Order: sequence, then structure tokens, then C-alpha cells
Amino acid sequence: MSAARPTLEHLPLPLLAMPMGTGGVGLAWRQAHGALGAPGWIGEALLAFTALLWAGLVLVQALRLLRHPQAVAAELRHPVRVAFGAAPTIGLMIVAAFLFPHAPALGAALWSVAVAGHLLLAMMLLRRVLAGRGDGAMIAPPLLIPLVGNILAPAFGPRMGFPELSWMMFGIGLVLWLAMLPLLLHRLLAGPPLPLPLRPTLAILLAPPAVAALALEALTGHVDGVVLAFAGVALLVAAVLLSLAHEFARVPFGLPWWGVTFPSAAFAVMLMAIGAPAWLGWAALLGSTALTGWVAWRTLGAFRVGAFYRPEH
Repeated sequence: MSAARPTLEHLPLPLLAMPMGTGGVGLAWRQAHGALGAPGWIGEALLAFTALLWAGLVLVQALRLLRHPQAVAAELRHPVRVAFGAAPTIGLMIVAAFLFPHAPALGAALWSVAVAGHLLLAMMLLRRVLAGRGDGAMIAPPLLIPLVGNILAPAFGPRMGFPELSWMMFGIGLVLWLAMLPLLLHRLLAGPPLPLPLRPTLAILLAPPAVAALALEALTGHVDGVVLAFAGVALLVAAVLLSLAHEFARVPFGLPWWGVTFPSAAFAVMLMAIGAPAWLGWAALLGSTALTGWVAWRTLGAFRVGAFYRPEH
């Protein structure tokens, strides 16, 4: 019997997280240009690539929605995959941050669109939960993407001229993070256990404290005790994740590995922003770059054999 013809119907929604990973590394190299003396073109090239990648993936998923709306609807009903519906708005925030130094008006406009879209998606997800249509399986690290992703907006917004809205977004993201964290820890403690393919997404727990530290530094204009408090939480989570590296290494490659890329990049940016020793900043930067490069290479290999255009097994 002949193999099924590749089709957009099966293109996974989690692919939309790719620009978060590449863009996070691009922002880390941009930060390293000022903090560590790294070449400036590396960050700008990665961010330019991210903008193209974001546009391409969003376009392809939009085409998929037009041709196979039932397949997209099924993923949005999935308790875990629904979280990746918010990845494009976070990716657009990163694209806006890339463009702002080069085209301030365009960057600020895209940031506004991304914030409005992200708030709408977070509201719809909360509505689903409050209306009693949630699912216990939703309590997994990817759920932090649509809910706590609000913390990322104020890392860029104040410099674009949106201090008041940035403070509001920070408040939303912080409250939702503090609400979500006990639920996630309870699941990890009392079960059900995360499926093996989702284990790498535990790295997403690193993103909220690291990004919160960056957001507060952007909102206040300096590194104070509160910024360092969030940084301390991020350092603790990073140390725990590093101690589990041998366990993650046993997880077969899959799209959930993209969940490691943005948090590791955000952690590197945070270290540089708070003035951590240069060797630590370089270690985090190069580690995040290597990890993202490996995940991207494995993803490209899966694309080449058409893995994302066939039903998953």
C-alpha cells in the first residue's frame, strides 16, 4: 500500500514555538554585544532570520486553517497543544523588539498588535477554564506560554513608550504565574506524571522568573533588590534543571524540545542584564546557542523526511 500523501492537515501547531527559540537566542546575542563585547551582527542576523521564520510559519498555519479548519480546531481542543496557539503573539513581540531600533514606529505598532492578540488569547483560555470546559491535563508547563507570556511584553514596552500598559501586563503575568506555579508543582508531586515526550518542557519553568527580572529592570530602569530576587529564583530553577540534564538526554527528540530554547536564552539575557560575571554570561549564551542549534538541526531533519506532513503515531 502506498504511503499517505504529505499534507498541511497534519502540520503541528507547536512548530509556532520555533521563532520564540531562535528569537530568544538572537536577543541574547544582541545583549551580549553591549555586555560582553560580542559581534553585533550575530544577534541582528538571528533576529532577522526569526522575523522571516515567524512570517513563514504563521502564513503556513493560516493556510492550513483555511484548508483544514477541522484539524486546527482539533489541536485547539487538545489540552496541551492549545497553549501553542499563543506562540505567534510572543514571537511577534520578539520581532517588534528586533525592528524597534531600526524602525521605531513599526516596532511599537507591532508590539501593540502582539500585546492585544496575546491578551485576547489569554482571556479566551481563562474563559474556557472558568466556564468549566478545562481539562486537568492542561496543567503542564506549556500552559505558561499563553498565561505567563504577558510578562514578556514589559521587557520591551517601556522603551517603546508604553510604560503604563507594560506595568499592567506585568501584573497580569505575575498573578497568573503565581496562580499556575502551585498547580504545576502539585501535578509533578502528586501526578499524573508528565508524559516522557513532554519532560523537556519543564525548562519552561525557568522563563517566568528570568523574564520577570528583565521586565522589572526595563520598567524601573535599574537593577534593584526585587530584580535580584526574581533572578535568584531563576538561578535556583536553572540549577535544578541542569541537575536533571541526564534525564532529559534520554528523552527522544520531538517538538517539545523547543520548550528548552527560549527559557535558556532568556536566562542568558537575564544574567547579562544583572551584571553577572562575564564567564557565566558567556557560558549561558553559548550553551543556549548550541542547544537551540541542535534542536533546529533535528527539526530540519524531520522536515526533510516529511515527518510534519503525516499523521503522528
